[in-house]
Amino acid sequence: RWRKAGVWDRLMDAIIAAHDGKVQMIDSTSVRVHHQAAAQKNRVEMLVSVVSRGLTTKLHARVIGNGLPVQLELSPGQAHDAPMADLLLNNLPKGAVVLGDRAYDNDWIRDVIEEQDCRACIPPHPRRVQDITYSKRLYKQRNLIERFFNKLKQFRQIFSRFDRHALNYLAMAKLAQCDYGFDL
Repeated sequence: RWRKAGVWDRLMDAIIAAHDGKVQMIDSTSVRVHHQAAAQKNRVEMLVSVVSRGLTTKLHARVIGNGLPVQLELSPGQAHDAPMADLLLNNLPKGAVVLGDRAYDNDWIRDVIEEQDCRACIPPHPRRVQDITYSKRLYKQRNLIERFFNKLKQFRQIFSRFDRHALNYLAMAKLAQCDYGFDL
């Protein structure tokens, strides 16, 4: 009921409101799905995919410069990171710098960032023809999102997905994310 009422989203917004978001980081992590959680026929609706390592879901996050989480999204485990960037990059603060790994090195992602008067700090993919410069010093701050995922996966309910419904799992991840915000 709290998920449907938007309690977790409002709690996240309250945590974020007090912090500067001039540096934003995006990334994702794969989460194993317990076999009983995937016992439904429509796995697409559940955001579960079958890969060689088993059943997985992918958790995408946007984190601000001090490591506070801003946004969480779910996709099937085999999905590439880039398509979810469209959701993660909505409503960026003006003048922000967005850090992402090579999975986000697409021209359309860079355009989405620049259309919001922000700057991308994404290293170029090795297959990219034209070389793009980025700040290696600033890119080193991206370890904060990796630390966020590490801390988030300390919760048993998060590191392995036991929920059958994707929205319930996402609500639990948002609850754990709010706990993460209070620890800073």
